[in-house]
Amino acid sequence: QVQLVESGGGLVQPGGSLSLSCEASGIRFSSYVMGWYRQGPGKQRELVASITRDRITRYADSVKGRFTISRDNTKNTVYLQMNNLKPEDTAVYYCNAALFGSTRWGQGTQVTVSS
Repeated sequence: QVQLVESGGGLVQPGGSLSLSCEASGIRFSSYVMGWYRQGPGKQRELVASITRDRITRYADSVKGRFTISRDNTKNTVYLQMNNLKPEDTAVYYCNAALFGSTRWGQGTQVTVSS
């Protein structure tokens, strides 16, 4: 059974930092492209960052220079370090695992940036 379990969300003030984690089970983690998506209030789900099996990364323009995605294949875990958070980063953040058209989603974790 495939499971992606996110953790690390919460409430943070503007300018603050949060680190998200997503632990995968039931898949050959090292083969998958792992990604973080988010869906803000009244918005469509969008790609935040992704990392390939070769650790090639891609970021949305809105988070470049502030967010860093990384993976630890020994722990079947992908991370998202978020710095200098802004109110517009408020969203539910979802972990995604993709391989040859097969895609899996986590349940999501809420990130709220507010003073």
